[in-house]
Amino acid sequence: MKKGKLFIVIAPSGAGKTTLVNALVSQDENLCVSISHTTRPSRPGEEDGVNYYFIKKQEFMGMLSDGNFLESAEVYGYNYGTSKLWVNEQLSKGLDVILEIDWQGAEQIRNLYPDTCSIFILPPSIKTLTERLQERAQDDFDTIESRMQQARSVIEHVAEADYVVVNDNFDTALDDIRAIVSAQRLTVRAQQESLGELFSNLAHG
Repeated sequence: MKKGKLFIVIAPSGAGKTTLVNALVSQDENLCVSISHTTRPSRPGEEDGVNYYFIKKQEFMGMLSDGNFLESAEVYGYNYGTSKLWVNEQLSKGLDVILEIDWQGAEQIRNLYPDTCSIFILPPSIKTLTERLQERAQDDFDTIESRMQQARSVIEHVAEADYVVVNDNFDTALDDIRAIVSAQRLTVRAQQESLGELFSNLAHG
C-alpha cells in the first residue's frame, strides 16, 4: 500500500491556521489532522479529543520520557506533543497527515521525515494579526501583547518552510493550500509507489 504524506502547517497565533486546516480536511477524505497533546487549559468552545488532548503536566512528561512523541515543544509556558503511534498508523494506512505545530516541532519532524512538506501561513500584516487576536476575545491585553512578540519571533523562521501562503482572503488561501497538497501527491516519487506497474508497462510495452 502507498504510504501517506506528512504535511506541516506553521503560523503565528491568529493567522487562521486552524480554520484553514479544518476546512481543508473536511473536503479531503484522504487527509487527516493530528490532534496534539497539551498541558494548556482548554479555551471556550474547545473539546478534549477534538481540538487537543488536554492532559496534566505530569502525564505529559511521562509520555515524553517514554518516547511517545514524534516532536514536542514548549509554547507560552505550556507543553505540546504529537503522538508517534497515531501519526505512523495513519501514514501506514495511506492517509496524508497534517501536523499543526510550531517551528521548533517542525525542525524535529524534518529531521525524522526529510521528505515532509512544510507550509507557512502568514497574515497580510501585523496590524491584521493584532486585530484578529483582539476579535477572538480569548485573551487579555497583556496576553495579546505577548502573542504579538511571539508572532514576530515565529515569522523569522518563514524561510525554513517549503511554501508560504498569505491568509488575506480565506478562500484564496484555502485554494493555495489545496494546490500545494495536490502538487505533492503528483510528484514522481509519490506517483512511483501507486503507478509503478503503469510506468513499467509504458516503458517496456
